[in-house]
Amino acid sequence: MPEHHPVTPAQLTAAVDRLADRFRAMPQSRLLVAVPGHPSRAAALLALAGRLADAARALEGLPPLPVPDCGAFAVGDQLAVTGHDLAAAAAEHLEVLAVALTDVEDTDRLTA
Repeated sequence: MPEHHPVTPAQLTAAVDRLADRFRAMPQSRLLVAVPGHPSRAAALLALAGRLADAARALEGLPPLPVPDCGAFAVGDQLAVTGHDLAAAAAEHLEVLAVALTDVEDTDRLTA
């Protein structure tokens, strides 16, 4: 049986940064193409940013708030902010980090 290593905040931020950088460099023509379950790649990333923000707020005992849609060119930055916030809030919550990392990886594959 393979050894299971817990996810660290650094792993989450590295994955978030890679995906955010890819979106920051993506042309509008690719940002706006639909992907399964979302009207665009940008919308899929905004949904991920919302899930990460909700997870961080839950750990802090706060209710969820929507991440505003600031346009396709802002989603990379929105993902970076929400992902880093969650990594900081979840430093002692390895299960939350693991779920978030899986979500980031799944969204990365979906929007490739």
